[in-house]
Amino acid sequence: MVLGAGGVGIAWALSGDDGSSGDGAADDARRACVTLESFDESADMDNDAQRNIAFNRLGGATALSAAAAAGDREYKPLADAVQQVLNHQMRADDFTDPGFRKDLKAARSLCDRL
Repeated sequence: MVLGAGGVGIAWALSGDDGSSGDGAADDARRACVTLESFDESADMDNDAQRNIAFNRLGGATALSAAAAAGDREYKPLADAVQQVLNHQMRADDFTDPGFRKDLKAARSLCDRL
């Protein structure tokens, strides 16, 4: 997961966006939501490739939403919600856990309102 978040950080740095403008934060929030939408909660946890893709997408969404909140406090609820999804996954280690699914739905709902 750290590698996935690091890859997102590298891509973000290479994009030339220094995060100093409101547009940078908005872009990070949108990217977080696109990444969260691409997260596949039905991934086969016994399949290494599927599991790694899912974990890295969740980590990427977490990093991008945190960057958005750092750039503009308006995005703090999104960052908190995505972090909650990650925290729940780390506790339950099960994408089918009802609490995990509830947290994921709540985070995606915030994305729908952006």
